Amino acid sequence: PQPLVIPRSAAEEQRLRLERLMRNPEKTVPIPEKLNEWAPRPPPEFVRDVMGSSAGAGSGEFHVYRHLRRREYQRQDFMDAMAEKQRLDEEFQKKLERNKMIAEEQTAKRRRKRQKLKEKKLQAKKNKLEQKKQEK
Repeated sequence: PQPLVIPRSAAEEQRLRLERLMRNPEKTVPIPEKLNEWAPRPPPEFVRDVMGSSAGAGSGEFHVYRHLRRREYQRQDFMDAMAEKQRLDEEFQKKLERNKMIAEEQTAKRRRKRQKLKEKKLQAKKNKLEQKKQEK
């Protein structure tokens, strides 16, 4: 029996969970799968019960119309949300590329600076050796 330990922080709770998992490493750990996003049903290929615009529609037709309208609005909202998500993903990828290019430019600039200093040091060393040779 393990003593009862009440975690005081999220980190401590995570540590306790990891310790419990590591007590028996051979035991399989359930890893939850990613939930699929909700997507509306695709519109039917062929609509059999087409609503007419006649004034003699029964009272029950309104509920059918309301349901179809709600489903269509839901589908449009989903498409708008997906387009927005795609736009944000593209913006994020562009931002990542831009940041990567800036970082590469900075790295190249610093590399050139280090190379210059290295060459300066080598040149100074050569000059020093030449001066010693001339003195001898």
